[in-house]
Amino acid sequence: MYIFEPTAARYNIAFMQSHVYNSAHYKWMLFFALGLGSVTNVAHHGSVGIALPTIAQFFGVSLTTIQWVVLAESLTISAMLLPMGRLSDMIGRKSMYITGILLFGVASFLTGISPTLSTSLSVGSPIVLIIIFRIFQGLGASMTQATGMAMITAVFSNEERGKGLGAHGAIIGTGGIIGPIIGGFLITYVGWQWVFWINVPLCAVTFIITIFLIDPARFNKRSSTNQTYDWIGAGLSTTVLLTFLITLSNIGRIGLLSFPMLAGTLIFIATLVTFIRWELNNESPILDLRLFNSKLFSIGIVTNYLSFLGVTSFRFLIPFYLQAALKLTPAQISLVLIPNAVSRIILGPISGNISDHFGTKLFTTLGLGLCAAGLYLMALMGESTSVYYVVGSILIFSTGSGIFMSPNNAAIFKSSNQDRHGIVSGLVNLSRNAGNVTGIAITTATISGIMFAQGYSSDVEAVLGAGEGSQLLKTFISGMKTVYLIMGTIQMFSAMSHFLVRHPTLIKS
Repeated sequence: MYIFEPTAARYNIAFMQSHVYNSAHYKWMLFFALGLGSVTNVAHHGSVGIALPTIAQFFGVSLTTIQWVVLAESLTISAMLLPMGRLSDMIGRKSMYITGILLFGVASFLTGISPTLSTSLSVGSPIVLIIIFRIFQGLGASMTQATGMAMITAVFSNEERGKGLGAHGAIIGTGGIIGPIIGGFLITYVGWQWVFWINVPLCAVTFIITIFLIDPARFNKRSSTNQTYDWIGAGLSTTVLLTFLITLSNIGRIGLLSFPMLAGTLIFIATLVTFIRWELNNESPILDLRLFNSKLFSIGIVTNYLSFLGVTSFRFLIPFYLQAALKLTPAQISLVLIPNAVSRIILGPISGNISDHFGTKLFTTLGLGLCAAGLYLMALMGESTSVYYVVGSILIFSTGSGIFMSPNNAAIFKSSNQDRHGIVSGLVNLSRNAGNVTGIAITTATISGIMFAQGYSSDVEAVLGAGEGSQLLKTFISGMKTVYLIMGTIQMFSAMSHFLVRHPTLIKS
């Protein structure tokens, strides 16, 4: 009797899976499975942002050092998205996705125990171990991001793509709420390490559900052609991103016209030109540059990148400002940031669904305009600004971001052929992560440069401990205002570009 029980159990599971895979509602079941991974990733990103001031105080490091706790993950994601996207075409998207979830969870656990490991391994600076494990988190996240959106777009028809991407935007918004709230309370009442440890059970649940719900017949197929992996293109794309980031993030410390800056700029330009020429002449490129022949596609990708410059500069700076100037705790900061996520949950599906009927131009232009307005309002914040003014500015900014994202992504996919949506998915995620990396680098370089020019270091402990009216706090806020003015202007120019480019109008009967 017992000999046949395992076989019967496997038969029953296979039967249930077959029923799920053939269900008329499978697209929403798959959406749920992939949404769990997206929520975990986005919630983690938000909670780490809240934790940065506390981690910097714990290890006694500067703003230019603590930025790498975020940059290590974001840079790895940006560098690996295109290679992982191409690799998933060769080995199957399901295998790539579940491997990424597993790696992300293991790296999260190791990041949390970094202080203990550094003692056992006699590592002089525990922050170095954190940065190393964050790189592995980024590798896992790149595997899921390179495949998740491609699987979603594969099960939604072209007429419903805005709805599907809008719903995905709501999932992102949900993670945006959960992350800062849970992170703020964990940091305040338990410890910053739990910001990383909380990922372990979340990844375990996601791992089990995605194994069951992702149909291997659809998503573990290998491409029948072009099985050659572009190792040179992958190496060049990584080099381009690394040189760009490292050069940009050190401007404030060693000067714009210094020899290292000029050398880094020349290396970046040379590798970028080499990468473009290589990809144009490669039969199996990491990035098919012919996609950019479409003006709408190019505008969509570029403005997605530029929008995340604004999003990241806001997210990176606001916890430091609220803690240093308004003296809020991490738990209180998480509550202030709730409107940022709520607006995305509400407006993402609405704007995505409506844009399926009436086109995307109005939503992308209006959304970016509101983003600019919100950032300009944040540029007026000072030492004694009311928290209600801060919340109002955040709400205007996040409303614009929520209106913009889903229609812009829909426009990008609709302006490309369906057989290229795997590559397009990687590019959309790459533009977001590259925006995250560049936004942090620009923000840190700007503030550090202004503080150095006034004779101050960028030591986080000193900024957080500065009293009201101190010149140090005023200098930090001056740098913050400069960043928000720059980012607001970038959003305004992005809005103008969408207003001037032609968007197809889709009206369904």
